[in-house]
Amino acid sequence: MIKVYDNQIEKALKALKRQLAKEGLLKELKRRSFYEKPSVKSKRKQKEARKKRMKALRYLSSPS
Repeated sequence: MIKVYDNQIEKALKALKRQLAKEGLLKELKRRSFYEKPSVKSKRKQKEARKKRMKALRYLSSPS
């Protein structure tokens, strides 16, 4: 939910776009806009999982 203060629609729209991007909704809509072959789908999922693992490793190994 995005609240609009003092008729600042541009600011509220920017906040909405940022929130949608953060949730991954825009990426999901773009991905679902056309058919994806099962082989391409599995490769994409493997790539996303690899990226997620690397991000987790980077987070764990960073000095605090």
